[in-house]
Amino acid sequence: MDLFIRRLKSFWYYKDLLKQLVVRDVKLKYRRSFLGYVWSVLNPLLIMTVMSIVFSTMFKKNIENFPVYLFTGQLLFNFMNTSTHQAISSITGSGALLKKAYVPKYIFTVAKITSGLVDFFFSLGALLLVMIVTRAPFSWHNLLFIVVAFQLYLFCLGLGLFLAQANVFFRDIQYIYNAVTTAWMYLTPIFYPVESINERLLWFIKHFNPMYFYVGQFRDLVYYNTLPGPKITFAGWATAFLMLGIGTWSFLRSQDRFILYI
Repeated sequence: MDLFIRRLKSFWYYKDLLKQLVVRDVKLKYRRSFLGYVWSVLNPLLIMTVMSIVFSTMFKKNIENFPVYLFTGQLLFNFMNTSTHQAISSITGSGALLKKAYVPKYIFTVAKITSGLVDFFFSLGALLLVMIVTRAPFSWHNLLFIVVAFQLYLFCLGLGLFLAQANVFFRDIQYIYNAVTTAWMYLTPIFYPVESINERLLWFIKHFNPMYFYVGQFRDLVYYNTLPGPKITFAGWATAFLMLGIGTWSFLRSQDRFILYI
C-alpha cells in the first residue's frame, strides 16, 4: 500500500511534464498542415464517407442510419489503434532523454495514450456533425459516452504499457502488432451488423474481443439511445482494469533494464 501511494505521489509530481508531452504530441501532429486541428474532425469524416460509400451497399438494408452506426465504431477503434501504435515506440523514441535525466519512464507512454484521447475528443465533433446532418435522435444517454471513453482509456493505457516495454527488448513487436490490429478491426463489428456473423465466431467476439465491449456500449448510448446491459458494462470495466494491471506489472518489472537496450 505504501508503494502504491509513493507511485501516485511520483505521478502527481510529474503531472506538468505529462501535460507538456501531451501538448507537444498534439501540436506536432498538425504542425505543418494548413488546416491544423480541423483535421481532427475532417480526417475521420473523410474516412467515414469513403467507408460509408463502400459498405453501405452491402449493409444498407440491415442497418438504419449507416453513417452514424459506422462512425460510432470507427472512432473508438481508431483511438485504440492510433494511441497504442504510438505507445509502442514511446520508450525507445525517448532514449536520449532517459539517458540524461531521471523521469518516470511510464510518463512517455501515458502521454501517448492521453494525446490519443485528446484527439478522440476532437473527432467527436465529426460524429456530432454527422448526427445532425443525418437527423439522428439525441438523448441524455449520449452524455454518458465519457464513461466508455474512460474505460477504453484505461484499457489502452494498460495495452500501451505492455507493448512499450515489450518493444524495448523485441523490436519486431511493432510489425507483429500491425498485423494483429488489422485482424482485430475485421473481428470488431464496426461496419457490419452483429447479426451477420455466424454463431461460433460471434461467441468468440463477445467473449474475447475487448473492443466489442467498448463499441457495443458506445453504440447503445449514442446510436440506440439506451443504457448498455450490465454484462457488457461489467466486461468493459473488468477488461480495462485487467489490462491496466497486466501492463503496469510488466512495465514496472522490466523498466530497470530499459537503459541497457535503448
